[in-house]
Amino acid sequence: MNPLTTPASADTPVPIPVPVPAPAPAFAPVHVDIAQSGPVLHVRLNPSVQDATLNTAVLDELTAVLDGLHERPDLRILVLSSLGDDFSLGADRQEYEDALATDPTGAALRRIADKAHRLCQALENTHAVTIARLHGRVVGAGLALAAYCDLRAGADSCRFRMPEVGVGLAPTWGGAMGRLISEAGAARIRELMLTCDIFDADTAHRIGLLHKVAPLDQLDDTVAAWTRPLARRSQEALVLTKRMLAGYAKATRTADIALLDAHLLTARLAAPRTPM
Repeated sequence: MNPLTTPASADTPVPIPVPVPAPAPAFAPVHVDIAQSGPVLHVRLNPSVQDATLNTAVLDELTAVLDGLHERPDLRILVLSSLGDDFSLGADRQEYEDALATDPTGAALRRIADKAHRLCQALENTHAVTIARLHGRVVGAGLALAAYCDLRAGADSCRFRMPEVGVGLAPTWGGAMGRLISEAGAARIRELMLTCDIFDADTAHRIGLLHKVAPLDQLDDTVAAWTRPLARRSQEALVLTKRMLAGYAKATRTADIALLDAHLLTARLAAPRTPM
């Protein structure tokens, strides 16, 4: 027997290792406000720093928060909301114009679009159950961002709109068209995207874009009615179920991009030819 060790007796308690949560990353966000309450992380868009659009600074900070969750298994739930009068007024079109003016090749604009796509993928794939708490106006990219959350609650005064076609843009932010269709159905999303009509919270609830509707002063209670039981659930069961649901949802989003071939060919042929 090794003289440096002694056998444990039946009366000797065996210490049980206690998991220690990983420290929060050294990250001081400016465009989003972060607060933790037990296993719930509250992430609030902060339009006091910028307007209520989702510019690249906001995208970068939200993505950093989600990336940081990989080291925080103790955080089971993320609630996404806004400190402003509106949840979000969509993408920053001025930023698009500035990017094209700076780089007419479109490379800078493509990088902005890639950031939006990476953010939405991070939101969809994070282990935490994500909840969108919506109020005021929820427009364009703001609605796309909310659609990637697992659960969505909105104030009865919410107003929604998909304005892209009306301003001459394709609805391509974050690759959200497939997500919106899988959540609410192709027929209703087709109508709302083509007409750019404003619709209310009851309509959003009826088609599946909202799971719950409540008066604004009861919206936090509505969200808490989700977070309280979720915090008690088995973490492994939550993560596994969320990933199974995401897998099945993604399976319904297979697209035939050959439908774009004519547009791509026309755009290429219509482009100015460079002399050889």
